[in-house]
Amino acid sequence: MIVKIIQILIRFIFLLAVQVLVLNHIQWSGYINPYVYVFFILMLPIEIPNWLLLLTAFFTGLVIDMFANTGGMHAAACVFTAFARPGVLRLIAPRDGYEPETNLSPQVMGVKWFITYVSILILLHHLVFFYVEVFRFSEFFVTFYKAILNSIITIILIVLGQYLFGRSLKRHERIVG
Repeated sequence: MIVKIIQILIRFIFLLAVQVLVLNHIQWSGYINPYVYVFFILMLPIEIPNWLLLLTAFFTGLVIDMFANTGGMHAAACVFTAFARPGVLRLIAPRDGYEPETNLSPQVMGVKWFITYVSILILLHHLVFFYVEVFRFSEFFVTFYKAILNSIITIILIVLGQYLFGRSLKRHERIVG
């Protein structure tokens, strides 16, 4: 149990550092700014209680808000993503359901399942984030385009990162375990 908590904490620190130190300083053509820190919420264990999931998402968004000076927009989008996560997991659940302590990775759940899961939740997060940022419907289509474009880039980065780092972590677990 302590090992799992340490792994989750390391993932949090790593994704936070990548987001704050690298990705927050990248803006391609004024529209694209990937938010890969959301992957932390997506990769939390399935058996986490909903109240703890929402609290963790709020804290994650709040930390990003402090570094990005965005006044709660990330926290709002993260809490919405955490709220939607159990429903999305039920929606795309395998026929037999989830095993306890299932690792939500493409190696375990399959590539199609993983991309579907990540895509739905990243899109929801980005839609909420960008509409809260604009906070008016007069720029509905521009905001929608921005959310879709950022979602695609974020999904690509998450899937690439999962394949680059996920496999090396699996090999490390086999060597250690």
